[in-house]
Amino acid sequence: MNRVIAALFAGSAVLVAAPAFAADLPEPIPAAPMAETMVEPTAFDWTGTYIGADAGYVFGDDSAFTDAFAAGAFVGYNYAVTPNWVVGGEADFHWFGSDEGFATALGDTGSTSDSYLSTVRARVGYAFDSVLVYGTAGLAVGFGEVDLPGGSDSNTHVGYVVGAGVEAALTENVTVRGEYNYIDAGSETYSDGTDSADLDFTGHLVKVGVGYKF
Repeated sequence: MNRVIAALFAGSAVLVAAPAFAADLPEPIPAAPMAETMVEPTAFDWTGTYIGADAGYVFGDDSAFTDAFAAGAFVGYNYAVTPNWVVGGEADFHWFGSDEGFATALGDTGSTSDSYLSTVRARVGYAFDSVLVYGTAGLAVGFGEVDLPGGSDSNTHVGYVVGAGVEAALTENVTVRGEYNYIDAGSETYSDGTDSADLDFTGHLVKVGVGYKF
C-alpha cells in the first residue's frame, strides 16, 4: 500500500511541475518571411504591323530631282525571329518639292516640277530591347515631271534603294526613327518634241519619322 501511495504522490508532483517546465522552454523560432518573386522586365516585342509618317531632305549632285524637301508615309510589318533579330518588309511613298533648273540638249533651260518616289524594301535589324538598328534595301520607283521650252514631259524611273536606320519605341505602340536612303532610279530622256534632256533620278534621302505599331 505504501508503494501505491508513493507512486501516486510522484505522479502528482510531475503533473504539477509540467506547466512550469513548459514555461521555461524557449519560444519557437518564427519562420523566415518568403522572399518576393523578382519579375524580370521583358524585351520590347517588335513583331507586328505598323504605319507612320516622316519628313526629310533629298540631296545629290547628279540629279535634277534633288535638293528638295521630302514628306511621306510608310507601312510595314516586323517579325522578331529571336528577342534580338528582327526581319520585315516596308513600303513607302514620298513627295519631293523639287524645283531645279537644268540645261537641255539644245542649250536652253528647263526646270523640274514636283516629283515622287515609292519604294518596297526588306529590313533586317538587331534590337537592343526597345532600340532597333537596321539595314534596308529594295526596289525604288520614281516619277519625275519637267518643264521644257516647248512643253512639259514626265517619266517613270525604276531602280534600287539601300539604307540604314535607327528606331526606338517610346511606348508599346509609338516609335520614332531616323533613316538614310541612297536612291538610284536610273536615267530617262525628257522631251518636248524638239528639245530634250537626259535626267537621273538619284540622290541621298535623310528623314525622321514617327510610327504606330498595332
